[in-house]
Amino acid sequence: MAGQRFPTIVSVFAIVTFMGIITSLFFRRGISTVSEMTLTNGTKVPLAPAICVSHGGGPMPILGEPSHKNMVKSWENRVRKLLKVGTPEAPKAIILVTAHWSTQRPTISSGAKHELYYDYYNFPPETYKIKYDAPGSPSIAKEIYTRLQKAGLSPKLDETRGWDHGVFIPMKLIVPDESIPIVQMSVLESEDPEEHYRIGQVLSELRKENIAILGSGFATFHNMRLFPRGSNFPPDLASKLREWSGVLNEAVLTEDANERLAKLKRWREFPHAYTMHPQHGAEHFLPLIVTAGAGGSSKGALYGDEFRGTDMFSFYWE
Repeated sequence: MAGQRFPTIVSVFAIVTFMGIITSLFFRRGISTVSEMTLTNGTKVPLAPAICVSHGGGPMPILGEPSHKNMVKSWENRVRKLLKVGTPEAPKAIILVTAHWSTQRPTISSGAKHELYYDYYNFPPETYKIKYDAPGSPSIAKEIYTRLQKAGLSPKLDETRGWDHGVFIPMKLIVPDESIPIVQMSVLESEDPEEHYRIGQVLSELRKENIAILGSGFATFHNMRLFPRGSNFPPDLASKLREWSGVLNEAVLTEDANERLAKLKRWREFPHAYTMHPQHGAEHFLPLIVTAGAGGSSKGALYGDEFRGTDMFSFYWE
C-alpha cells in the first residue's frame, strides 16, 4: 500500500511546491500588465504612458506669459514625472500627435532630423530663433507606418515637414535636454472621431515597447473668436466650460475602452461642443481622441491647470 501511495504524495508535494514558488514570485516581483511588460528573455520593459496636454498659445509658455504659468509648471513637473524623464525608464521615443498638422491621411514625420516650423505670427523676433534639436526616428516612423497600413488606415511618411509649435514648445520644457527622439503625427481633416480613436488603438501597442504617446492640442477649449484677450473667461462662458468639461471628462475617463469610444464618437452632442470647438475647427480636440484610443485598458486620470479663471484639463494613461 505504501508503494502505491508514494507517487501521489510526490505529485501533491510537487504541486504545492510549484504553487508556492509562483505565489512567491507574484508577491515579491509584482507581476503587472499595466506598468511593465516582461519579454521572453526576462527583460522588463516599462509600459510607456499616453498623455494629452494643452500646449498653450503659440510661444507664450516660453515667453513667461502669466496665464500660462500653471501649464508650464505641469509640463516641468507632472508630465516630466509621468514620462520618467532623466531616469533609465524614460521612453525610447515619443510619438507626438499635434493639432497643428491636419492632413487627409495619417502622416508621420520620418526624417532623422526635422527643422522647426514657426507656425505663429506677430511675436517677438527671438521666438523665431527658438531651437529644439531632439532627433527623429526613421525606424519607429516606419514601424508606425506598417502598423497603420495593416489596420487599413492609409498612412503616409513625410521626411521634410518641420516640427510645429505643438511639438517644440511643450517639448522644450518637458525634455529640455533634447534626449528623447520624437516622431510627429498629424490629425485628420475629416475630423472623424472613430478613425482617430483607431489610430490611437494601433499606437497603443507601441507603448509596450516603451514608446510614449503624447497628444498636443487644447481639448478643453479652442475657439479663437471667443478666446479672452488678456483677461479671464466671462462668467457665462466659464459656466458653459464647466458643464462641457464635466461631460467630457467623464467620457474620457471611462475605463472600458469600447465604451469610451462609444461616448467619444458622439462628442459633438456634448453640451456646448460647438462653442468649445467650432464646426470644422476640431483640430485641437482630436489629439485627445487619439490619446484616449492609445490609453487602451489602462485606467485614465486627469489634472486641471488654471488658465484665465477656469481649468484646462490634461489626461493621461499609465
